[in-house]
Amino acid sequence: MAAKKKPASKKSLVIVESPAKAKTINKYLGRGFLVRASMGHVRDLPKSRLGVEPESDFEPKYLVLRDRKEVIDDLKKAFKECDSVYLAPDPDREGEAIAWHLKEALKVPDDKAFRVTFNEITERAVKEAFEHPTSIDANKVNAQQARRILDRIVGYRLSPLLWEKVAKNLSAGRVQSVTVLLLVEREREIRAFKPEEFWKIAQDLKSPGGVFTVHLKKRDGKLFEPVNRTEAETVVKHFEAASWRVLEATRRRKTERAPPPFKTSTLQQAASNTLRFSASRTMRVAQQLYEGMDVGDEGSVGLITYMRTDSFNLSADAIQQVREFISARYGADYLPEKPNFFRAGKRAQEAHEAVRPTSAARSPDAIKKYLQKDQLRLYTLIWERFVACQMTPAVFDITDVSVEAAPGATAKGADAAAPSYELRCQGRIGVFDGYQKVLGARGDDVELPPLESSTPLERAGPPKAEQEFTKPPPRYSEATLVKALEKQGIGRPSTYASIISTVQQRGYVFQEERKFHATELGEITTDLLKPYFPEILDVTFTAAMEGKLDTIEEGGANWVDVLREFYEPFTKDLEKAKEEMRSLRAEPKKAERACPNCSKEMVYRWRGASKYIACVDYPECKTTISLDRYGKEKLRVITGHACPKCAKPMILRSGRFGKFLACSGYPECKSTLSVDKEGNPVFPEKADVKCPECGSDMIVRRGRRGRFIACTGYPKCKKTLPYKPGEEKKESEDAVESRAAE
Repeated sequence: MAAKKKPASKKSLVIVESPAKAKTINKYLGRGFLVRASMGHVRDLPKSRLGVEPESDFEPKYLVLRDRKEVIDDLKKAFKECDSVYLAPDPDREGEAIAWHLKEALKVPDDKAFRVTFNEITERAVKEAFEHPTSIDANKVNAQQARRILDRIVGYRLSPLLWEKVAKNLSAGRVQSVTVLLLVEREREIRAFKPEEFWKIAQDLKSPGGVFTVHLKKRDGKLFEPVNRTEAETVVKHFEAASWRVLEATRRRKTERAPPPFKTSTLQQAASNTLRFSASRTMRVAQQLYEGMDVGDEGSVGLITYMRTDSFNLSADAIQQVREFISARYGADYLPEKPNFFRAGKRAQEAHEAVRPTSAARSPDAIKKYLQKDQLRLYTLIWERFVACQMTPAVFDITDVSVEAAPGATAKGADAAAPSYELRCQGRIGVFDGYQKVLGARGDDVELPPLESSTPLERAGPPKAEQEFTKPPPRYSEATLVKALEKQGIGRPSTYASIISTVQQRGYVFQEERKFHATELGEITTDLLKPYFPEILDVTFTAAMEGKLDTIEEGGANWVDVLREFYEPFTKDLEKAKEEMRSLRAEPKKAERACPNCSKEMVYRWRGASKYIACVDYPECKTTISLDRYGKEKLRVITGHACPKCAKPMILRSGRFGKFLACSGYPECKSTLSVDKEGNPVFPEKADVKCPECGSDMIVRRGRRGRFIACTGYPKCKKTLPYKPGEEKKESEDAVESRAAE
C-alpha cells in the first residue's frame, strides 16, 4: 500500500474496534484527534437470508448490524466535527474489512479516509503509523469478502439440508465440517483398534562405578521385542545365565537451541498444555493484553503485540531491546553473538510480528499487581518465551551405552546355544542451562557411572519383565487439534477458537477429561455429507481454498472468479443431495421397543443435538424417552416432592442451567422448580409487585443473563421486568400508569 499524504486537519476522527483499544491509543494522540470505538464489525450479511447474488458476480447485500445502528449514528455525528477519518482496526484481513465497512457505512470520501495499522499499541508504534497513513487495501478486503461469502454459501445451503434430513438447528460449514471429519475419523480409528501384546525387559547392572539400568533392544543383531509371556520368560532365563559387558560407550556434546517466539497457533497449544486454557479463553485474554491494561503510572499500555499472526518475525527494535535486557539480567554467557532468527511456514506473513511483549523490561513480576490471574499467567508465558528465544542454547553431555548379554562361559547344552542380546541406555547431564534459565529444564538429568568399552558387568537384581499393550491413536486435545488443523492447512489460526467452539455447540463432538470425542450425530452428519460433497469434506481441497484466499490477498487472483469456480459444481452437488440423500426424519431408525402409552412402535429421532426415542404415532401420541450423549436412556428420577400446581410427583431433570424439578404431568402441567445442591426444591422468591399486564403476582426467576422478574401467569402472560431490588415496584407502577394513559 502506498502511503497517503497526511491531511492538514484541525481535528481527525480515529476509529478502532474496542473501548479498551481506544483508551490506550487516545493517550498517545494529541488534541487534534477524536478517538471512538466501532465495537467490532458494523456491517454484515443479513441473518434471515443468503444475502448474496451469485448471478450478479456474488454481489453481497450488507446491512448495518441492528446493535450497531446507534454506534454508526454516533460516529456520523463525530465525523461532522472532523474533516478526516483514520481507520485503525487490527492489521489483518478482518481488520481491513472492518475499516472498509466503516468507510462505506459513514460514507467517507476517499480523500478523507486514511488507514493506519500497528502490530503493537505503544506510543512509538502508534505515532509512527499516524505519520505514514495508507489507503484501505482492496486485495485484503476482497480476500476477507471471498471467505465470508464462501462460508455463507456453504453454511446457508448445507445447514437447511441437514434440517430437512436430520433435525432442526444443525449446521454445516466449509471449515467446520472438515474439522468434524478429522475427529470422526480419529474416533473410528480408536474404535477399530485392536491392542497387541508386547513385553518390555530391563536389567539393573553393576559396574565398578555404580548401578545403572539398561533396556532390551536387539537379539542376535536384529531389533527384538517379546510379544508374549513365553518369549519374555525365555529372555529372562537367558539373562539369568548370561555374562555381561559393555559393548560400547560413546560421549558427545549436544546443544539445544531455544524455541521460537509464539505465533497464534503455538500460543494456543502452549496455553492449553501449560495453563489448561481453551483456545477461545487464550484469545480472549490475549486480546485484553494487546488492547491495553492500566499499569500504574504508565496508564493504559498495550502489553503484547497483535495476537493473530502466523509469523516468527521480530522487529529490529524488539531484538535490540531484549538483547540488552538479557545481557543486563543474566550476563554475557546467556547472550548469543548474533540474534536468533526463526522461519515460519510458507504461508506465513513475515510483515507481521510474532506474539511478544511490547517491552522485555516489563517483566511479569514488575506488573503482576496490575493484572488479573489469567492475564498474568498468559503474559508470563508470552514474556518468558520471547526472552528465551533470544538466549544461548542449552548444552548437554550425552552418553550412549550399549551392553551385551552373551551365553555364560560355563553354559552348556541349550543355554550355550542361547542368543546374544543387546541392551541400551542413555545418560544426559546438563552442562549449561542457556535459554532454560528462563523456561526451565524440560527433564531431569540421567547420570551414569563411568563406563568404558569391554568393561565387565554384573547383574544387580533379577530381570524386570513388564507386559504392555499397544495403544490406539490418542484422542485430540485442543492443543493437538490446533496443531493438526495448522499442519493440514485447514482454516487459519485466528479462526481455530471459533471452529472448536462451534463443533461442540452443535453437538458433533464433546470434551471429556480435555479430550475430544465424536458423537453419534457427528458421525451421522459426516456420513450423510461426504458422498455428496467430497470437496467440502476433503482436507486437501480445504487447504487449497485457503491458498486461493491468500492469492487473492496478494493480488494474484480475482475473488469473483474463485467463488464462481467453487459455486457451480457445489450447486450441482447440492441438487443431487436434495434428491438422493437419505432422510432420518422421513425414515427414522426403529428403536425395537413398544410405546409404553399406546403400544405402537417407537423410533429414534433428533432434536438438535439431542437424540431421543419417540412414538411413531406422533402427534397423536407424544410419548418420548430422553437419551444421554452415549445413547443410553436417561433415568426418570421421581422425587418425593409434589408439584405446587397440580400435586403430581415431580421429576429430577437436567437442563442448560443445571438440575431442576419438573412436573411428571408434563405436557399438561409445565410447572418447574429450581433445586439446591442436595436436590431439594427452591421455591421462587416473591417480588413486591403486581404484573402491570394482568395484575397477577410476580416472582424472581433466573435466566442465562441473571435474575429477572416474571409473571406467575406464565405462559398465558409473558410479562417480565428487570431485577432491580427496591426498584421493581416503581417500574411496575410506572408501566401501569403508562398503560392507563394510553
